[in-house]
Amino acid sequence: MTENLAGIAVWDPDEVSIRVARGAPAGDVLREVADILMIDLGAPVSRGGPLRCFCGMRVELPHELLPRVLAAEAG
Repeated sequence: MTENLAGIAVWDPDEVSIRVARGAPAGDVLREVADILMIDLGAPVSRGGPLRCFCGMRVELPHELLPRVLAAEAG
């Protein structure tokens, strides 16, 4: 997670990572990351399930985002 990002989630090929804007709504982050994985990187569709990399591995979310994701799913 980072400050001053141009979007909610941005693919950074130099770091081989997706940077996530700090403070962005959890639902928006999940949609943006899923779109980057599927559209830009060719990952399998994972709507409603765990996010997967194009290689099939599960994508680990930033620890800072996890409490907000769990709260968003519960509410």
